Amino acid sequence: MAVRKIPMRKCAGCDEMKEKKQLIRVVHTPENEICIDFSGKKSGRGVYVCHSKECLELAQKKKGLERSLKCAVPEEIYLDLLKQLEKGE
Repeated sequence: MAVRKIPMRKCAGCDEMKEKKQLIRVVHTPENEICIDFSGKKSGRGVYVCHSKECLELAQKKKGLERSLKCAVPEEIYLDLLKQLEKGE
């Protein structure tokens, strides 16, 4: 019986490898917009963040999202992510 490989991604805040389903994806679409991708299937360049406030703050401080997406990330994206984290906790 074959064992399925679990996709792993690195958090932009804590730099830990975690399962893709445990992370939130932020994507820079070909239409040049930045949004939170809940489905994980939107086309474009993606970056992942853990479901923790600390990781989000670290990613913002280290400019992890900007570096991975290769563009500036608006403050609204960080606020939306913070709202999602507070709603989920």
